[in-house]
Amino acid sequence: MNTPDYHGPGPGPYQAPGPHQVPHYTAAVPPLLPPRKPSPAKAWLTHGAAAFVALFIGVAMGASGGSDAEPGDAKAGGTAKPGPTVTVTGAAKSRPAPTVTETVTAKPKPPKKTQAPGPATSFSGDGEYLVGEDIAAGTYKTAGADGSFGCYWERAKDASGEFGSIIANNNLEGPGRATLNKGEYFKTNRCAEWKQTG
Repeated sequence: MNTPDYHGPGPGPYQAPGPHQVPHYTAAVPPLLPPRKPSPAKAWLTHGAAAFVALFIGVAMGASGGSDAEPGDAKAGGTAKPGPTVTVTGAAKSRPAPTVTETVTAKPKPPKKTQAPGPATSFSGDGEYLVGEDIAAGTYKTAGADGSFGCYWERAKDASGEFGSIIANNNLEGPGRATLNKGEYFKTNRCAEWKQTG
């Protein structure tokens, strides 16, 4: 049997194996290339993408509360382990007592009793007055004449103006006094102001 020459990638021709021989192929080994240095942009992109995927997986597991059941979890058929006990020490905050506002309405004070104006205790030195109504009964004093003609005063039992109604009278050149009784009429001319003294 003639075997044609084999021109493969190996250096020699193909030879058919003998009855106890294993065929042997000799392949050419490609030359080794020097390793490439990764570019900074590609390294950043690779590491950034890996970090983003890890973050996404962590957020997903946190949102679902974790689907893996531990041997002691109730989901796995076991009894749930009690969580850690937190003890807070310190004084309890006391709530302030409620503020009670009481509205007190002040009672209005009764108005002061104003006494009706009684008879005057001082009056002008010209006029005619009813004692007990216009002027109060009592003793009065004047400084005297309020001019150059002298001071005249008169006590009368009525207001008739007759001579017989006069009880007492006087012409003063200086200070003078007169005691007036209730119900009498007192006439005064050209005198200074009369003021009660008692």
